[in-house]
Amino acid sequence: MNNYLIFFPVALQILLTLALYFLLSARKRKAAREGRVDESRRGIFDDAWPVDVILVNNCIRNQFEVPVLFYVLAVLLWALNGVDLIALLLAGLFVLSRVVHALIHTGSNHVPTRRRLFMFGVVLVMLMLVLVFLALFKVL
Repeated sequence: MNNYLIFFPVALQILLTLALYFLLSARKRKAAREGRVDESRRGIFDDAWPVDVILVNNCIRNQFEVPVLFYVLAVLLWALNGVDLIALLLAGLFVLSRVVHALIHTGSNHVPTRRRLFMFGVVLVMLMLVLVFLALFKVL
């Protein structure tokens, strides 16, 4: 299997993060236009913004937590020639879970559903770590 295929889910995860920045910008512009921002505090305090802006901001922050582990594991799998169908499936499911998580986080923000999706993503990353260890044992 072509090891470079692992970078498709990586690129999609990066695309999700960038799309969230565009959404944040749009929501901030709209909130400012509608006068829903405490102008004296907006440069320093997140709570100067309305909830719909804070949700996107928090979602972006989430993209630099578990997804960072995903990026590292994807590169390790690539470097160790450990990319196979299972690795691609896990990576694809991880990104899908992050997309759905982001949609919920920036929309209804239903925390129980978000938590389940978050934990599903964590389990997928743990399984990717198992694949990294298996690939390491193959090269030793």
